[in-house]
Amino acid sequence: MRIVADIGQCEGLGMCEAMAPDIFEVGPEGHVVIHDASPDESRRQDLQAAVDACPVLALTMQD
Repeated sequence: MRIVADIGQCEGLGMCEAMAPDIFEVGPEGHVVIHDASPDESRRQDLQAAVDACPVLALTMQD
């Protein structure tokens, strides 16, 4: 599993950070920073919820 961010699409709204602050952070430049792009499979459900919460669809999860 891999999390990918489209920085050009990201508006820094922070929904992902609110749902998984150990993985996502809105950085000083105003867009998402992914702290662990290949998290453990046990986190799949939580991280899918964070990806789905992005209102501008800037995050995707790839297998």
